Amino acid sequence: MPRANPALLIVEDDSGLQQQLKWCFSDDYQVLLAENRERGLELVDLHEPPIVLLDLGLPPDAANASEGLRALEQILVRAPETKVIVITGNEAREHALEAVGTGAYDYYQKPVDPDLLQLIVERAYRLHELQMERRRLVQSPENPLEGVIATSPQMLRACRLVERVASSDATVLLLGESGTGKELLAQAVHRLSGRKNRRMVAINCASIPENLLESELFGFEKGAFTGATRQTIGKIEYADGGTLFLDEIGDLPLSLQAKLLRFLQERVIERLGARGEIPVDVRVVCATNQDLHAMMRAGDFREDLYYRLSEISVEVPSLRDRDGDAALLAHAFLRRYAERDKRPLRGFSADALAAIRGYSWPGNVRELENVIRRAVIMADGAEVTAADLGLDVDMEEVEPLKLREVRDRAERRTVSRALGLANGNLVRASELLGVSRPTLYSLLNKYGLRNARWGEPDSPVEARQ
Repeated sequence: MPRANPALLIVEDDSGLQQQLKWCFSDDYQVLLAENRERGLELVDLHEPPIVLLDLGLPPDAANASEGLRALEQILVRAPETKVIVITGNEAREHALEAVGTGAYDYYQKPVDPDLLQLIVERAYRLHELQMERRRLVQSPENPLEGVIATSPQMLRACRLVERVASSDATVLLLGESGTGKELLAQAVHRLSGRKNRRMVAINCASIPENLLESELFGFEKGAFTGATRQTIGKIEYADGGTLFLDEIGDLPLSLQAKLLRFLQERVIERLGARGEIPVDVRVVCATNQDLHAMMRAGDFREDLYYRLSEISVEVPSLRDRDGDAALLAHAFLRRYAERDKRPLRGFSADALAAIRGYSWPGNVRELENVIRRAVIMADGAEVTAADLGLDVDMEEVEPLKLREVRDRAERRTVSRALGLANGNLVRASELLGVSRPTLYSLLNKYGLRNARWGEPDSPVEARQ
């Protein structure tokens, strides 16, 4: 049990039971008392207690559970991580089950057994601490960049590289599929740099028509073209002293690539219709989901510009290549949208987590966020299920997490591969596997791989061995 005396809220209208429960927990918890739903909600808002003991029979409907169930729903909306343990009479077990279905951690029936109730509370508090620790790990300095949720080594490598290069003025090129978080990393480069107190200006090179993109980047003077009624500063000049983020740089037209290259070399620009050069001090960060090497070979992207842009290249991994991050992100998005939409959702069902793990996520983090956002709206119960997610996943193909299942699946695949390479010859297969023939026979029986061809020796020589 922790020594910091965390808050424990008791919502109970019976003053005698209030004092009995307070006596049970006052040594280890800061006990808060409320006699009705309204006062209980006030204390939840003030203290955000990790544990609430809630009597379902509260006034003005003490004979039923309606007021207590209403209090439960409102507590979970205000404090989704709080563990609520409901207390009921012996005759109200169905109300307790309804409360658990709504999101209560557990229930306990009167009369109170102090030792048993203390055990339930302690388990609930330990679970709450584990969940808070997970959140702290996601948001703490151990996670390298603010806003980035990751524990996979693949994504952490990209984050560490961003950290190392951010303090320099080197041009950074972020490479990765759409929806992987390249813009988030670009913001991190700016936020961790010496330019963080100046502005970061972003422009999407794919979203602006070619005939307007040059004026957007470099600006123009009054009268430079039809409709240019006043002088306008371009994005590059506007970012002076800060960071310029060129998203989808692979879509930059060839006609502008030469002009951008000159700016990167000379650090000066010319507005359209102007005669003088303007020096600009700006740090450039670019991103693209295209294969720039293939574009260079095809003549669609200048090689000299590529080497100017890629002083530091950062590969941003796709979500399917980030071990374990899909589930971690899913929990973060669920918490965000459940709190925003005031839905008392306590997590994902086992089949939902398996579906998240087994789906390939072609749309990466952006797709995952949209799926979770929709699931929060569609979920009927206290947990998001695989049906709520609506993912097209063959659940039988989802890799298991239990080590024994993982080992069995890998062993079966290896034995099958050896049999194929040996063309069914068991002597040769056992040699490939480095096991004895009796061991191979045992494996064949274990995994149901003994068919008519492999079940008998392939030759008299083999039969004698």
